[in-house]
Amino acid sequence: MHPDWTARGEVAAVSVGVTVAVVVVFALGLARLEGARAQQGGTSALGLGQATLCFLVCAAVVAYGIYLIVPQFH
Repeated sequence: MHPDWTARGEVAAVSVGVTVAVVVVFALGLARLEGARAQQGGTSALGLGQATLCFLVCAAVVAYGIYLIVPQFH
């Protein structure tokens, strides 16, 4: 039995890439949220909407990962 190193490398590369992407999107969401709060002492609707969209994207990626891992969901 020989392991398929190419497939393992692809899985590792995709895992690292998605992890970095989710961290970046989450950080952008936090930055937009902070920026929305800092504008004129109130809350910017556009900044809040952008932050919400970033957090929803992160939640969707996490939910998709859980869907792929748990066999009862298939």
